Amino acid sequence: MIHYKKHVWILSACLSGLAGFVDAIGYIQLGGFFVSFMSGNSTRLGVGAAIHMPDAFLAVGLILVFVTGVIAGTLFGNWTKSNAASLGLVTAFLAAAAVLHNLGFDRVAVVSMVLAMGAENTIFQRNGEVSIGLTYMTGTLVRMGQWVAAAISGGPKGAWIPYAILWAGLVTGAFLGAVTYAHIGMNGLWIAAFAAACCTVWAFKSDLSA
Repeated sequence: MIHYKKHVWILSACLSGLAGFVDAIGYIQLGGFFVSFMSGNSTRLGVGAAIHMPDAFLAVGLILVFVTGVIAGTLFGNWTKSNAASLGLVTAFLAAAAVLHNLGFDRVAVVSMVLAMGAENTIFQRNGEVSIGLTYMTGTLVRMGQWVAAAISGGPKGAWIPYAILWAGLVTGAFLGAVTYAHIGMNGLWIAAFAAACCTVWAFKSDLSA
């Protein structure tokens, strides 16, 4: 991440905030399952398989849909030759989720939310691999800690900052998502779709490889 310019740091933090926002809505709606954090769902899968199989089935379903979203985002980005186009796909999935909720199809809306979060992780790629993970923070916190250690040892002083910003974006988004759900429930997806659309416009006007 440190090889990207500052405008990419800011955009990635906004997208991480979007992921946190959507994940908070999904987490509350699903009663403790995630729409973007598949490590958590993987733990729920293992625990559910041991003590409550319905939880395991739900967890594995969410994981499979998420991977499908990653595949869709990757293929769409390769086809359009634009990482920003993958963000347009995220916007479409979130808008579809909002519409489906308003039509009364909440379960299908959740599927669209998970597809969106899978696709979001394909936006920043280098050499065919994800270079900035937007919906999971364990690796981000590890890298931040490594760069803090490097700074203490006389290395670059500010290399940890982009990772801290990315983490803060997700936490802030999750807070806002929870507050939004408390007031308007799943209708908060319209806010997420609008935010994703704004980020899409920004991404098309920016150089995401820089």
